[in-house]
Amino acid sequence: MENKTITFGGGCFWCTDAIFRETVGVLEVKSGYSGGFIKRPGYREVRTGRTGHAEVIQVTYDPAKISLQDLLKIHLVTHDPTTVNQQGADKGSQYRSIIFYSNEDEKSIAEKVIKSVAKDYPDPIVTELKPFEAFYEAEDEHQNYYQENPDAFYCLAVIAPKLAKYRKLRKGPNKDSHD
Repeated sequence: MENKTITFGGGCFWCTDAIFRETVGVLEVKSGYSGGFIKRPGYREVRTGRTGHAEVIQVTYDPAKISLQDLLKIHLVTHDPTTVNQQGADKGSQYRSIIFYSNEDEKSIAEKVIKSVAKDYPDPIVTELKPFEAFYEAEDEHQNYYQENPDAFYCLAVIAPKLAKYRKLRKGPNKDSHD
């Protein structure tokens, strides 16, 4: 089976990057920008919220080890998909909850996963579903941020608790024991 790629955002890409790097079946995670109206934006432009881009991750995965459904479910339960343009203290359209699909099958799967997890939230899920158009890789300092900066305040205050929640939710071994 051929490896596949999916792109989605759920707030700051540092958080989502850290979670998916620990996921069995995930082969590569890249932080970047997608969904905007200018080509090749940088962090300086995207952080203003005026480019239309969301901070996203692009996940390359082995569908023999993890399904798209499972990746999308992890995505939806490890951030708050019920808030518009906000995750915690991070506010702006660049932090919106979004899934970029490459074909109608991926769109249908995403719609089903959203519907299945919606019952677990008191508010409606507002995650956007949009066709994938382009992904612009973020600057080097934004790649693998948590592993490179574990003692940084944001990592300790925001990412570490999200990872702890994910590890508790995750059933089974961590990535290192399988990949």
